[in-house]
Amino acid sequence: MRLTTRSEYALLALVMIAREQKDGPVQTQEICTQYDLSKKYLEQILLALKRGGYIRSRRGYSGGHELAMPADKITLAEIVRLMDGALAPVESVSEFFFANTPIEGEKKLVKEFRTIRDYISDRMESRTIADFI
Repeated sequence: MRLTTRSEYALLALVMIAREQKDGPVQTQEICTQYDLSKKYLEQILLALKRGGYIRSRRGYSGGHELAMPADKITLAEIVRLMDGALAPVESVSEFFFANTPIEGEKKLVKEFRTIRDYISDRMESRTIADFI
């Protein structure tokens, strides 16, 4: 698993939206200003979150972004998988993004990577956006 800026920015945006949406929709520029993010890049990430069903967006003067579901229903694992793919350290032990790799021949390594995958997955599945607001 490699956490990219896509996952980082998505998680930051979701935390801010969850925290601030009680005052109305959160505008893209507010998120960019708060975390010093590129607006163009963040817009792509917000679009992916919208397509994934995690946020709703409204246009116009009073527009912005709101969560499409409760913050305690959005896990870190879901967002990282949406943005970056597998949580597993190698694809041959991934449950969601399996692919054959040369490491499969070394059973002890595969076992260790499965243990690592399970720890990361369990931890990220048990933490939600609500835990960070």
